[in-house]
Amino acid sequence: MIRVFEGVRVLEVAQFIFVPSAGVILAEWGADVIKIEHPVRGDAQRGLARVGGSAIDADRNPVIEHANRGKRSVGIDVSTPEGQALIYAIAKTADVFLTNYLPSIRQKLKIDVEHLRAANPNIIYVRGSALGEKGAERNQGGFDATAFWSRSGIANSVTPEELEVPLMPGIGGFGDSIGGMNLAAGVSAALYHRGRTGEALEVDVSLLSSAWWAAGVAINTATLSHKVTRNRLPRAGGAPGNPFIGNFKTADGKAINLFTMQPGPHFRSLFEHLGLLKLADDARFCDAQAIMKNWQTASGYLVEAFAAQPFAYWREHLKTYSGQWAPVQSFLEFVDDEQALANGMLIDVQAADGGAPMRVASGPVQFNQEASTTTRAPEASEHTETFLTEIGLDWEQISRLKAAGIIA
Repeated sequence: MIRVFEGVRVLEVAQFIFVPSAGVILAEWGADVIKIEHPVRGDAQRGLARVGGSAIDADRNPVIEHANRGKRSVGIDVSTPEGQALIYAIAKTADVFLTNYLPSIRQKLKIDVEHLRAANPNIIYVRGSALGEKGAERNQGGFDATAFWSRSGIANSVTPEELEVPLMPGIGGFGDSIGGMNLAAGVSAALYHRGRTGEALEVDVSLLSSAWWAAGVAINTATLSHKVTRNRLPRAGGAPGNPFIGNFKTADGKAINLFTMQPGPHFRSLFEHLGLLKLADDARFCDAQAIMKNWQTASGYLVEAFAAQPFAYWREHLKTYSGQWAPVQSFLEFVDDEQALANGMLIDVQAADGGAPMRVASGPVQFNQEASTTTRAPEASEHTETFLTEIGLDWEQISRLKAAGIIA
């Protein structure tokens, strides 16, 4: 992959997924990302025993791989004066500083913007937060389940009114990864601005603001209409007014999603693919207006047609349908999706245990159509000694700091 950030160094003092996932994207784009971890505990997520009900192998940790691959890990105790001095020494060599520590903790550890800028006035200072850097609740922490999912209104919107309580997010790190991409975009803009003007900026992205951007169409609609739209309980068949939008069960109990927003150009093609071509000349379904008026009847025909064949049949047969549709797949089915593989959406990385490679989701951006390349996530503090020699420490200094527990 073209390394557009070759020569850029990123100093990351962050844990969990949100901000570290931004570091992964920057590393994929060519940046040298130095992840600072506690010399004993490492990133808090290294201690996770289970994710999504599955036990975690420490050498094949899916959370650590998603948020930390492609980086170098340096173990430094940032709570000590000697550790802080090392952070400032690294900052002098860095272009970007990434953190998700709370304002009070940043001040306590002396890693807030004034401390980093004292070491390097040209460093771009990047903060990821739960609720934003300003306001009375700026010191309140949060995860994507709280800030991105619950507080933003997304949980309420996706939950049908008939359910007793709002749905919990079914995907770990969902809002974190969206927010991380926003951070990477902000870093890119700040680097461009600094290159053009010489000014080093501060960059802020929150999980809450990321949610509001992701849900922007719904939020704009709500503020204009003063109404809140809620999801409906799922059922097989088309949507009211447009039977070409909905999920349809196949003969083997799986589903095909139709999302043909404009029936007019596609109704004949769909009826033909479903073996219902005669309906294209039926007065009830012969144009978009008729289809929308008679949507319930049309939906019944579609439900019956889809139920007559298995999922694999429709997955192949609908490839020539002119409208928009998709197979409803599981993640395990997605990893074998020919289109995803052709576009490099999944990549293999070496495992820390030396066994079979791990298949992971790649970053979504490609340059000149080249797929992403990356290395595995580092083991905690894996690069401490080699990196510190790069910035000028000798082995006597390293040995002294190690004996004092300042570095790993």
